Amino acid sequence: MPAPVISVAQMREWEQATWAAGGSEAQVIARVGELVARRARQMIREGDTVLILAGKGHNGDDALKAREHMPDSGVYVHRITDPETGVAEIFDMPGRRPALIVDGLFGIGLNRPLDEKWAGLIQRINELQTQVLSVDVPSGLNADTGQPEGAAIRASVTLTLGAPKQGLLLPSAWPYVGRLEVAPDIGLTHCPVAGEMNWILPGDFEDYPPARPATGHKGDFGRLAIVAGSLGYHGAAVLTARGAQRAQPGLITLFTTEAVYQPVASQLQAVMVSHWKPNLDLWGKFDAILVGPGLAAEGLPDIMKVMTGYLWQRSTAPMVADASALDWLPQGTAAPDNAIRVVTPHPGEAARLLRATAEQVQADRPNALREISRRLGNCWVILKGQQTLIGRGTGSILVNSTGNPHLAQGGSGDVLAGYLAGLLAQPALQADPLKTLGYGVWQHGATADRLSENMTNWVVEELAGEIGGKVG
Repeated sequence: MPAPVISVAQMREWEQATWAAGGSEAQVIARVGELVARRARQMIREGDTVLILAGKGHNGDDALKAREHMPDSGVYVHRITDPETGVAEIFDMPGRRPALIVDGLFGIGLNRPLDEKWAGLIQRINELQTQVLSVDVPSGLNADTGQPEGAAIRASVTLTLGAPKQGLLLPSAWPYVGRLEVAPDIGLTHCPVAGEMNWILPGDFEDYPPARPATGHKGDFGRLAIVAGSLGYHGAAVLTARGAQRAQPGLITLFTTEAVYQPVASQLQAVMVSHWKPNLDLWGKFDAILVGPGLAAEGLPDIMKVMTGYLWQRSTAPMVADASALDWLPQGTAAPDNAIRVVTPHPGEAARLLRATAEQVQADRPNALREISRRLGNCWVILKGQQTLIGRGTGSILVNSTGNPHLAQGGSGDVLAGYLAGLLAQPALQADPLKTLGYGVWQHGATADRLSENMTNWVVEELAGEIGGKVG
């Protein structure tokens, strides 16, 4: 199950519950050291130099314990209690600049500004511009507020322990945290904290989607209607359809504008492609509907926008609104019979929906998600970006743990919208919308991570070709 996002005080409460139940700090430190070393080995190549920096607290003990599981040579350990001495030890190191620094200087207990000497040491480490693996929290970052205490390590990867700390999810922390990863199994008891924010773990989808029955046929897996593509934006329709195909609904019909029918239809085979017409009737004929990708050309007929609003208010089928269609939705009306409704804004689109700025959205992303949901009839909201959020006006919000900056390409969102709609078209996947949507977002990011392991110049067409495959 997902890991709750917790405060430092809640983490301490969890630790105390573990010690009361017979667990020991030594056991946890040993386990953490093993996990840190495993992640560090993934970040280096044979023969690379590694520098382990350990402070005087348990964060430093974790880093020191990692040394036992690292290569015999090329790993240097410094226990730093005096920052002035630390500078000399680090920068007088024999050999070349380290390929990786394991940061165990300060842990989550730091809640006051660092003095000038410690801040100077951290600044010098950042100036090395080398890979950094921070243990639990980047040294110098307040794990509750997400603000640096005068200075903070700029990590490449932060391996946080047990559960994500709330400050690490704030936009102010992102430049320091780098890629946030969670090591949930560190030897603590079951977490006694339940929160509204929950971090997705890979094991959450181990048996999902469920296996298809041997007797299944295409009628069992749903019919999806996509309304997408206009002059200058026909590629969005194609990418959306390909993303939907990877979810494997039974049938997909793409309705596109007449101006781009030929280039769209010529690139698709199994997807049925038709002209969008003012008298198009989607009522009751499909198990899910997606509207919006590539509908950005000037002069689109008003009836298309009216149709979108009407379906949003009246259709009992799941419906996904993406891109331009976000601006066509009526506010304040709930869908009939609790029908599934989904919107997929990035921060700029969320700002338009809220009549705010993108900066205001980013400053409090959970609240922005809640407010969008409430304004649109308690729909499901996928607020895209770093650590994409999935949720609605009440209940749990999932925080996605996958993805990387290479997703910042035109068409990436089209693939995601299509994939999500393809999942929701399947009756068996409609019972738990949060899990289905969480899976779709997680799979999208995990596919990007897998592609990036092999090359950093992959393109969105390759994302569309890989999404939905086995990850991990």
